[in-house]
Amino acid sequence: MAANHLLKEELHASVSDPVLDTMNFLNGITHRYPEAISFAPGRPYDGFFDVQEIFSHIRRYLDHLAESGHTPGEIRDAMFQYGPTSGQIRELIADSLRKDEDIDVAPEAIVVTVGCQEAMLLTLRALIANRDDVLLVASPCYVGITGAARLLDIELTAVEERADGLQCSDVEAAIRAERARGRRPRALYVVPDHSNPSGVTLTLDARRELLELASREDILLLEDSPYRIVSPGPQVPTLKSLDRERRVVHLGSYSKTLFPGARVGFAVADQVVVDRDGNEGLLVDEITKLKSMVTVNTSALGQAVVGGMLLAADGRTADINVDTSRYYGDAMQAILQELDGAFPEPERTELGLRWNQPSGGFFLTMDVPFRADDSALERSAEEHGVIWTPMSYFYPQGGGANSIRLSISYLTRSEISDGVKRLAGFIRSEIAAQTPLRPTRKSTSC
Repeated sequence: MAANHLLKEELHASVSDPVLDTMNFLNGITHRYPEAISFAPGRPYDGFFDVQEIFSHIRRYLDHLAESGHTPGEIRDAMFQYGPTSGQIRELIADSLRKDEDIDVAPEAIVVTVGCQEAMLLTLRALIANRDDVLLVASPCYVGITGAARLLDIELTAVEERADGLQCSDVEAAIRAERARGRRPRALYVVPDHSNPSGVTLTLDARRELLELASREDILLLEDSPYRIVSPGPQVPTLKSLDRERRVVHLGSYSKTLFPGARVGFAVADQVVVDRDGNEGLLVDEITKLKSMVTVNTSALGQAVVGGMLLAADGRTADINVDTSRYYGDAMQAILQELDGAFPEPERTELGLRWNQPSGGFFLTMDVPFRADDSALERSAEEHGVIWTPMSYFYPQGGGANSIRLSISYLTRSEISDGVKRLAGFIRSEIAAQTPLRPTRKSTSC
């Protein structure tokens, strides 16, 4: 072998992880078929972004620093230098969480991260101490948490999600089964509102039951809920707002609500940590130490943009997203109406098609009577001009072979209508291809 060649099998196992390969495949499909209508991306709709507003957001934040007593030199350093690892806009985030979500925490309990993905990665690294520590996740679950766990060699235990979300009894059974194996369930990662990928929202009773379980079984809940503010209507209280025992680490992001390009997220980790000498601190302090060795700090420019937007709305990001949440809510209703029109009852039942009806968020899921794998996706894009995401990508321990995820966030009403027509053509084509032809009766002569 040439001296400058590396063996892939000698690299970390995560580089060969199927999850990474599947996402690359999906990106490749999108690139190869640019004219296809894509129900795959979970990104915000571009129509709400105005390039010129970036400058006004930064200006507003700089004025805020000046009004707060910062000297010109301090303002210059705040924008051009590395800045504090914990973040520069923690006070603004704490104010926004209190007004938007009824989450009342001190700024010192918050660390500003490079998107929510870094918040997840750092929190997992801080909490999971050894090979016997286990992270529980829903199945299906967001691939970001799966990928982060695999990068860190963290063992996942999947708890099957039912039609109305995670059941407390299922989580409890998984916890006790892991303990019976001699392992320590450390935390449960959950997306309680309009989850990615299933679109399911947990009821208030289910949230309270999870908090009681966390207390009883001594685990933490890692709450990731990016779709609440961009969903229409009243929302169920967050787990963190209901948390009275500091059982919840709240992982946040401004990617869906404000500005994805800023790459600003955060973690609220107010759990008390005690060292061997009895000294007390907060979990957020330990997460911040880890961040100093990963990204050093979060972009000052990104924080300035988000800070300016929070200041403009007096911390109420829900007010900024009134039109946005209405748009996404209308888009969700549009695809549900189009699906009902494309596959009315009783044909839907006869074909073996089912889909859920989320009250908000970006995603819904559909069960189909054929294998919805990469090969089917390739046929869908090439022959019918429509792209979707195989649900099998989201099952950490296998599953979802006959289901697809549909995202409505990046599409207009006309694109949704056209896309569902194309999707219906693909589905009918797949069903026809696997339906055996009935033998015809041969005629006989007298």
